[in-house]
Amino acid sequence: MTEQRPLIERLPQVRGRLTAGANLGAVTWFRVGGAAEVLFKPADLMDLQGFLARKPDDVPVTVLGVGSNLLVRDGGIPGVVLRLGRAFAEIRVDGTRVHAGAAALDLNVALAARDGGVAALEFLAGVPGTIGGALRMNAGAYGSDLAAVAVSATALDPHGRLHRLGKDDLGFTYRHSAVDPDWIFVGAELEGRTDTPQAIQTRITEIQNARAESQPIRARTGGSTFTNPPHRKAWELIDAAGCRGLAIGGAMVSEKHCNFLINTGTATAADLEALGEEVRRRVKAQSGVELQWEIKRIGVPADSPLAVKVEGRA
Repeated sequence: MTEQRPLIERLPQVRGRLTAGANLGAVTWFRVGGAAEVLFKPADLMDLQGFLARKPDDVPVTVLGVGSNLLVRDGGIPGVVLRLGRAFAEIRVDGTRVHAGAAALDLNVALAARDGGVAALEFLAGVPGTIGGALRMNAGAYGSDLAAVAVSATALDPHGRLHRLGKDDLGFTYRHSAVDPDWIFVGAELEGRTDTPQAIQTRITEIQNARAESQPIRARTGGSTFTNPPHRKAWELIDAAGCRGLAIGGAMVSEKHCNFLINTGTATAADLEALGEEVRRRVKAQSGVELQWEIKRIGVPADSPLAVKVEGRA
């Protein structure tokens, strides 16, 4: 028989914060999406480990970073949504090694490396998100990626046990890590090379200027929508299929960079996902190439029987 009590009453006590029906649309870059059945912000690593060890086995856990490369569907996310906070955002530079918590912003890691005279991490200044998300998808930009600089990572298995994963264990391929998706990254060790902070800052500035010039960074967007097929560029295929400026509801393909979808102000997650699928259909019909989503789509549609119901909300 299915447990009928509200999920939050079934969860173990924590030192962090548990919130039922937390609005996720407010924290994603697209500014769309439903609620988390329960949102958990652990106080620290031990708090998270204890929660994972004691929570009911039937309760799924979904990790949410800063919501940059993410589309949360309108019915929200059943189970527990985990957001790592300040306790997981520490950055420490030791020689040419940079130790970063999973919640550390990629940009902050690039800047800390600069201050420590560590080069090769400048590309992170062009990657919106956190180190945890970067590890999960082998994030990259401007000629480099995590695979080029990662030495190791630490992660928790579903029972809260801590594991150190070497580079081979991470299994990096293009925009992908082979680590079990149920494991939760909590930190990383990155390796750079020595250079002057001034030279490093020059490269960071070049990356930031190039990004501002070519991408709709001030719009409500989720970053690159589709991965680049082998030896092709997704935006060129999308443009050739006549999709630049294409719109469904409040969702639109960016005129500035057509591998970006934009919430023009009234979009739902369903609008954005439908637009992405229409782009895929048109590109396949025009070029024969089947684009693969780079943006992670999570949660359930609004009409799903699993949709998260929030009291006091229509």
